[in-house]
Amino acid sequence: MNVLLIGSGGREHALAWRLSASPMLSKLYCAPGNGGMSQYAECVALNGENAAEVLAFCRTKAVDFVVIGPEAPLVAGLADVLTAAQIKHFGPSKAAAQLEGSKGFTKDLCREFSIPTGAYGRFTDKASAKAYLAKQTGRVVVKADGLAAGKGVIIPETRAEAEAGIDACFDGTFGAAGAEVVIEAFLEGEEASFFALSDGVAVVAFGAAQDHKRVGDGDTGLNTGGMGAYSPAPVMTDAMVARTMDEIIRPTVAGMAKRGTPFRGVLFAGLMIGTDGPRLIEYNTRFGDPECQVLMMRLKSDLLTVLLAVAEGRVGALDLRWSDDVALTVVMAANGYPGTPQKGTEIKGLEAAATVEGVHVFHAGTVRDGDRVLANGGRVLNVTARGQTVKEAQARAYAAVDKIDWPGGFCRRDIGWRALTREDKQV
Repeated sequence: MNVLLIGSGGREHALAWRLSASPMLSKLYCAPGNGGMSQYAECVALNGENAAEVLAFCRTKAVDFVVIGPEAPLVAGLADVLTAAQIKHFGPSKAAAQLEGSKGFTKDLCREFSIPTGAYGRFTDKASAKAYLAKQTGRVVVKADGLAAGKGVIIPETRAEAEAGIDACFDGTFGAAGAEVVIEAFLEGEEASFFALSDGVAVVAFGAAQDHKRVGDGDTGLNTGGMGAYSPAPVMTDAMVARTMDEIIRPTVAGMAKRGTPFRGVLFAGLMIGTDGPRLIEYNTRFGDPECQVLMMRLKSDLLTVLLAVAEGRVGALDLRWSDDVALTVVMAANGYPGTPQKGTEIKGLEAAATVEGVHVFHAGTVRDGDRVLANGGRVLNVTARGQTVKEAQARAYAAVDKIDWPGGFCRRDIGWRALTREDKQV
């Protein structure tokens, strides 16, 4: 079958890599793709947020199935247009994608269906937001309600920083995403990323990972879209997975169906695992980035078959197979990120990096200029490795990083530190 994959990041490169291995695949198109995806697909200059353009392409190229990678086309309603045109696709409707498109929407859903999360308030002006803040006795998190590319979350250390975060949102730092603000209680514990597939009725777990959001070693500095990840996440024991499915995922799927907006796609739950169990921080309605990269390294099942089962309402029959290996990815970002990244710098040594055992380098923000690969974004490369342990996967990933010649970029050097601490205690 002919497949169109929407997106251009490391997540989509990983998806393209796994989709290309399917015996069901006839032709894979990526729109717009990036400097590394042409190895597996034909990259086309197509705007994934322009539904009419996507639909016309699907009809011209006889596309049988569309996989929507990033959040923006989902929130804009691309899936609804494809549904109306009777083109199979992976990704939720516009109404269901509000789980990511509006943090306040998700908080209200949690309240309605008794899903464990932090206490919160929703605000559309500075005065009411600051009045609510003044009444809080503990730490809070300030969030832009809408999509902000992973950067609209402020974790203040002081009341003054919280007020500055409110000002930043309403003063336009995060664009339209900050027109509404959610202030919520700071949750204590260990974060984890948990994934589940749903066809609107049935639901199945799809692995867990742990992301590293802060830009600097030791979890310091500004929040980013993610500087690295590993899977599986040791904090997500079998018992914790069962609780997450029963207390968070299934009530969400049932609640969305009850509201008349069934969720079909992948639910990415950002969790805080504390002494009282899992609590929901927020939802994304697509695969995480860079979590997708480590999940794809471990997935043994045919990805195309899996995604089709979601689209066709056959999630209940899925029998997912995973490697027992650990996968770990290190994000290499352009200098200046998460602020204004330096674009156009040349990256060398990618072929040498790929020779390290167990390593695959996914492109996230690159463009090709003849034989040269140039940085074209903030997060630029995902150097991903498999190993029998976190220590082995980490060693392989950083061995590959050290073979890449790119003065214009940087990375964290401590990806996987929580899991390594656990491994060291077990030795």
